[in-house]
Amino acid sequence: MTQINQPPVFCEKYCFICKGAREGNALCKTLQNIELSLLGKNGCFWGQARTRYYGVTPDQKIPDHFNAENIGQ
Repeated sequence: MTQINQPPVFCEKYCFICKGAREGNALCKTLQNIELSLLGKNGCFWGQARTRYYGVTPDQKIPDHFNAENIGQ
């Protein structure tokens, strides 16, 4: 799990479903929609951590005020 005040890097950079869906991959978007319908609008626990930290659901891009430093790059 993500530590408090630490960015949830997995969903943003390593989850092939969420990352692919946000980049526009149709198969990943379909899989993500299934996941979100089964688990709720925030998705899995990595998606939930991402929602708490960035304030956006796993199917949305992070707000512009978060820079590359904030997502572990």
